[in-house]
Amino acid sequence: MRTALLMVGVTIVTIASMGCASTPLQESTGEYLDDSVITTKVKTALLRCPLVSGVDVHVETFKNRVQLSGFVDEMRQVEHAVTLTREVEGVGVVENRMSVK
Repeated sequence: MRTALLMVGVTIVTIASMGCASTPLQESTGEYLDDSVITTKVKTALLRCPLVSGVDVHVETFKNRVQLSGFVDEMRQVEHAVTLTREVEGVGVVENRMSVK
């Protein structure tokens, strides 16, 4: 009886934790929070930079992969935004989808 209850408890905990697990197309709760922090840090760095208009650059993060999109006035702004993003702790890959107006 005791073993059966223990097995039921382990099964319930396993099933509950699977709901928080990561898949290739969905982040776990912890990954989502980590990515939110990365997005905030990147956006803050872009907003503080006088060369890049952080308002015009959209930042999305999924599993430490940061995608920059939006429009800037010149190519050097694109390069600077990518460089700033790479310097942010936790950023794994930077995808540049920005366009020059």
